Amino acid sequence: MSPILICLVGMAIVMVSILWLRLHAFLGLIFGALVVAILTPGSSEGAMSQVSEGFGEGCRKIGILIAMAAIIGKCLLASGAAERIVKALLGAFGVKRAPIAFLGSGFFLGIPVFFDTVFYLLLPLVRAFARTNPRAYLLALLSVVAGASMAHSLVPPTPGPLLVAERLEVSLGLLIPAGFVLGLVTISIGYGYARWANDRFQIPFREIESPELYDEKTELPSLMASLLPILLPLLLISFGTFSRLKTHPNEWLALVSDKNVAMTLGALLAMLLAAKKVVDFKKAIHEALSSGGVIILITAAGSAFGSVLKETGIGEELSQVCGAGGGVLILAFGLTALVRFAQGSATVAMITAVGIVSPVVLEADLSYHALYVALAIGCGSKPLPWMNDSGFWIVSKMSGMSERETLKTFSAMLSLMGLAGFLVVLLASYVMPLR
Repeated sequence: MSPILICLVGMAIVMVSILWLRLHAFLGLIFGALVVAILTPGSSEGAMSQVSEGFGEGCRKIGILIAMAAIIGKCLLASGAAERIVKALLGAFGVKRAPIAFLGSGFFLGIPVFFDTVFYLLLPLVRAFARTNPRAYLLALLSVVAGASMAHSLVPPTPGPLLVAERLEVSLGLLIPAGFVLGLVTISIGYGYARWANDRFQIPFREIESPELYDEKTELPSLMASLLPILLPLLLISFGTFSRLKTHPNEWLALVSDKNVAMTLGALLAMLLAAKKVVDFKKAIHEALSSGGVIILITAAGSAFGSVLKETGIGEELSQVCGAGGGVLILAFGLTALVRFAQGSATVAMITAVGIVSPVVLEADLSYHALYVALAIGCGSKPLPWMNDSGFWIVSKMSGMSERETLKTFSAMLSLMGLAGFLVVLLASYVMPLR
């Protein structure tokens, strides 16, 4: 059977399992991986063994990172550190430029915290701002969405870009700053669209019942203490990458800049903050690890799916079709966008797409660095969000917008940001190939 046909069968299994049978993404990816392994010539006897090896390898490379990222995110919320960061940005920009503060807060907090949590966190502030500035309600709301959604797909340690980096063998020390820079470009475009949409559609502020998460009397951590759990691992990982380029790298820096060690140090700092503020500290950590465990299962299953796809020879087949130039980037972006449109989850779309694209990247002699493929996949996870996306309903129901209003604001903005980001990546791969 043709490797491309095997790949299509595997994708169909994943899609049917998630969309029609309503199974968990973990089960869909495992079933797809098992079917691909069985259909691959010469490997049907050890099919489950291949899937298990791919799953175990995925856990080994990303399990600790995701667990520590979950702890950091939960502890920042529980300790009030996330609130301190937001209020500091609001204080720095002032009321008139509050939407820019929401944009920056969403992007910065979207690095360690999932999109829906960032949205819940910032929504009370957006609504408080809108009560005195009702004409700027949509601008403030979309600013939060623009910032948090792009960080979620471009900057590790969120699960999607983390697995993409691992499968494409792209250093986190390279992907973090590159994703940060591309993120700033795309959220600027998103902010421009938000300003245009705010003037064009004039969606009014609507009072709805929603939990107010902020207590003005609560004593919050200092700004520096709040920032450290996020900044420390990002800086250590980035510095460590450049240090290892030296002939005689610093041994201590090499140790603490290891991605697992750096994230663990960040988690320890976040836990120290939370231990002083949270009444039931053990429960908070348990909740963090429970949510992180689900993500680890999904990403490890995605790793297994990608591992067995590689054994089919799909890389050689697709490299002949796409060549070594921009065709691979177009494939990466288009495939991710297609899967996102079909099943809704940006993370699952990235996991599925990188499993198919990674053999091409690792086997073909590309004219640019694999970093650009990772960024193209991140951008591809943004376009075409609609009613099968949980984020769509969170934004719609919590903001008071109708489905039609959400489509022409939320969906249109994310699609524009993803497409614009991909065009930037495509241009950069020619101008600055990093080879």
